[in-house]
Amino acid sequence: MKIAFFEVPKSEQPVFMQAFNGVEVSFFEEKLNEDNVSLVKDAEIVSVFVNSEINKNIIDSLLNLKFVATRSTGFDHIDVEYATSKNIKVSNVPAYGSHTVAEFSFGLLLNLSRKIYDAYHNLREGADFSIFDLQGFDLFGKTIGIIGTGKIGKNSVKIAKGFGMNVVAYDLHPDLEFAKENNFEYKTLQEVLSVSDVITLHAPYTKENHHLINKENISLMKKGVFLINTARGELIDTDALVWALKEKIIAGAGLDVLEGERELKEEIEIVSSPEKAERVKDYKTLLEDRVLIDMPNVIVTPHVAFYSKEAEGEIVKMTIDNIQNFISGSPQNIVISK
Repeated sequence: MKIAFFEVPKSEQPVFMQAFNGVEVSFFEEKLNEDNVSLVKDAEIVSVFVNSEINKNIIDSLLNLKFVATRSTGFDHIDVEYATSKNIKVSNVPAYGSHTVAEFSFGLLLNLSRKIYDAYHNLREGADFSIFDLQGFDLFGKTIGIIGTGKIGKNSVKIAKGFGMNVVAYDLHPDLEFAKENNFEYKTLQEVLSVSDVITLHAPYTKENHHLINKENISLMKKGVFLINTARGELIDTDALVWALKEKIIAGAGLDVLEGERELKEEIEIVSSPEKAERVKDYKTLLEDRVLIDMPNVIVTPHVAFYSKEAEGEIVKMTIDNIQNFISGSPQNIVISK
């Protein structure tokens, strides 16, 4: 059995090596792509993170591939439908960092509500002790709309309640018992968007909810709403978000994910390589991502909401379990195309 791990820092490699002692294992800190796939053309198992796009060309290049283990909950970076058609199974890590991501979401919100970064920057860069541009607002008594009440969303409900916020939520499969226990209401998406002072996204990304937040329903939002996204960038229409920020419908945004962030991470490569440039589907989104990053009322972080010591440990453990169970003939956490 040959296993290839991509996007694995050196600190994690000994753990995987020990778990698969006696198996031929190779490690790469970079992502898997069409330029380096030839290095692991005989691999039977490939493990990746979200920056490795496992498309048809990658799959066709790995002639012996039987199993893909993504070290993430989301799997939109993998063509699961095509993999399944070739009898290749795909597993994910369905639950990790449910506290981690929820906590980070409120970290973004607090930075926006109390202008923490602005205060730090003014003092550090200009020795400016003036407070008059730094007035924020309390979370207490505000209404927060939580889109998606899986494990992360549920933890966000509890944190919001700790701040004394009023909670409304939207989910395709509402947990009414949890809502009763935590004293909040489920509403339609349109109702949640129209009554919330803060909106935070915790829904998985599917083809059906592409641009779940768009220009049409942004128009339903309260003027001055704040938007947090630690889920997937493609849940928000970037063009509509830039418009809403410029029109001051949305007063501020905290974004740990961006639409087209894989291409954005490769921006220098894309500009310098005509071959790679051909892979970019939408330059407009890249430019709009840059606009968002430069806006003073937007905080953008590089997809790190999941990245805590505890969550990393959970990811490694579950990935090892997924691969070992596949090898033993009892695969677990298998995902299907949607």
